[in-house]
Amino acid sequence: MRLALLTHEPFYPPSGGGSAEANYLVNELTRRGHEVHLFCPDFPERDTVAARFGVTVHPFTGWKMGRHTRWRSIKYLAYPGALCRLVRRTARDISFDALLSQHAISAVAAGKLKADLGVPLVMNFLDFLTGFMESWPDWTMPRFLLRRLMAYELSLPKRHDADAVLTVSDELARRFAETGYANDQLQTIHYGYDANLFNLLTADRSPLTVAMHGSFDTHHLGPIAVRAITDIALAKPETQFLFIGTKTDALKKLAKRILDAVPSARLECTGFVPYGEVAKRLGQASVGIIPYEPSSGAHCAFIAKLVEYAALGLPVVSTPLAGVKAYFDGEPSVRFSAFDGARFANDVLDLLDNPPPRAESERLAGRVAAELDWPVICARAVDRLEAVVP
Repeated sequence: MRLALLTHEPFYPPSGGGSAEANYLVNELTRRGHEVHLFCPDFPERDTVAARFGVTVHPFTGWKMGRHTRWRSIKYLAYPGALCRLVRRTARDISFDALLSQHAISAVAAGKLKADLGVPLVMNFLDFLTGFMESWPDWTMPRFLLRRLMAYELSLPKRHDADAVLTVSDELARRFAETGYANDQLQTIHYGYDANLFNLLTADRSPLTVAMHGSFDTHHLGPIAVRAITDIALAKPETQFLFIGTKTDALKKLAKRILDAVPSARLECTGFVPYGEVAKRLGQASVGIIPYEPSSGAHCAFIAKLVEYAALGLPVVSTPLAGVKAYFDGEPSVRFSAFDGARFANDVLDLLDNPPPRAESERLAGRVAAELDWPVICARAVDRLEAVVP
């Protein structure tokens, strides 16, 4: 098939969140002989990357896009209209057999394009984007507006009669079904990792290093994280805290609040680390943490960092997020704490003092490798896409 793949994220290099999936999804599509036309924001060395992946890139160049650009929310709101215009211009000369959208922002454009182009549409939701805004302060996102945005995002599949919807979690699929979208058109594919990059750690880990990696957006680092890290630093001053990822404003604020309370706290912020090097840095840790605040977005996510921690055999403490709890609950090396910083800290301290048996971590790493490696995830996605294209 000739496929138009739409996304709001620069294709390469992966920048965090769900961006890594697009690379592996394209690999699976081209491996099966499909012709992929990628519509996305421009990115460095575009022609070289396009040749390497065997795709045609139709870059959006109207303004800079990315997870950490200024005025990101405003740009996200304007992007679907601009993306529609780019695809429509291209479709004058190229006939597409199907549309595949990555994330909610491109789904807005893809829904409108389905009516114009008259081709099947598959929406791939890697998160519940607006649901994360529940953890924002009221003054930055008024609740009456947020409720409307969340309802609009969940309505996209039914509103535009998507032929199939892929989701990262059963929790997100359930919420789409509640809008009246057909259950038999929903498929949970979860979120994966690269088993070639995240190998089970065999060397001894640092005894007192607590790590977190990711894009460090506002919804990742709230009062739970501040209280938990502060309490751990007071209880075990020798503990090293390792933050692997871009030094965002949210991360800088977190660090300042902790250091104001515990000036001796040992915090290391690495800055951006390429996806292929994250595992090496995580190898320094003894426990991985996910201290997310509760929100619809967090509950619907299938947290990438938990998958990667587990693949490395790293014990994990996470708040009890529905999307990942359904998959990992009962695993001895994954502890679901509470939405409470003090209790979260106690669970981390207990895991530092009493790590789970290595055999349990190794067993979970094997399960993750069999079920969540990117080729497995992407094969499920492309199977569903092929099923809806005549």
